[in-house]
Amino acid sequence: HAVVVISFAGCGFMGIYYVGATSCILERFPRFIQDASKIYGASAGALTAAVLTLGIPLGEILASSIPSRPPFIFYDTLLKHLPEDALVRASGKLSVSLTRVSDVKNVLVSEFDSREELVQALICSCFIPFYCGVIPPRYRGVHYVDGAITDNLPGCQLKQTITFSPYAGKSDICPRASTLNLPEVRFNNVSIQVNSENLYRVTSTFFPPEPEAMAEICNNGYRDAFRFLQENSKDVDNGG
Repeated sequence: HAVVVISFAGCGFMGIYYVGATSCILERFPRFIQDASKIYGASAGALTAAVLTLGIPLGEILASSIPSRPPFIFYDTLLKHLPEDALVRASGKLSVSLTRVSDVKNVLVSEFDSREELVQALICSCFIPFYCGVIPPRYRGVHYVDGAITDNLPGCQLKQTITFSPYAGKSDICPRASTLNLPEVRFNNVSIQVNSENLYRVTSTFFPPEPEAMAEICNNGYRDAFRFLQENSKDVDNGG
């Protein structure tokens, strides 16, 4: 039963959670990624979606970007690691959530005419106004900012979408809440339970945790993805 669609929520520095989660899936059930017809993402989730769609080794991107600064401003790093066939791999499969500045409407882009255009779309999706700078970047000549502002979990309304989020809530792959029946808030389609752990995670979205804490978040992502695979697949361990 092929997974049809995957979606990654925007989450800033908490994107390290996806490194753990996707490492687990690539290691134990790579078809989950390969068979997906669409991989959506907003903001840091768009970077994860791009890395998976393009087959870029997670470690390379990580080593050169996330620890030192927001995972938004590394044009050179992305261009350097884009495979030659990036456009063929990305077009139609990768879908990036953007927010158009002129009318604050959400735009999903999944067709790219050049490698630069692909990188521009990712930079726009990750650009938090004022946090990243004052003048928004452009994609095809139009100013866009962070896709999370208008749709932080693109494609989640499709029945067959498997959703990833580093915040405890109702996403398919996300941390388990320590207490049940907590109220939840919805931030542009992402379900986030109201508890102290999530408060820490939301804070860590904008202010990077210490390296030990980052490693722990990454491990949690691996563990949560493993639990999801165990609950949803009979033959995960043999690559199934």
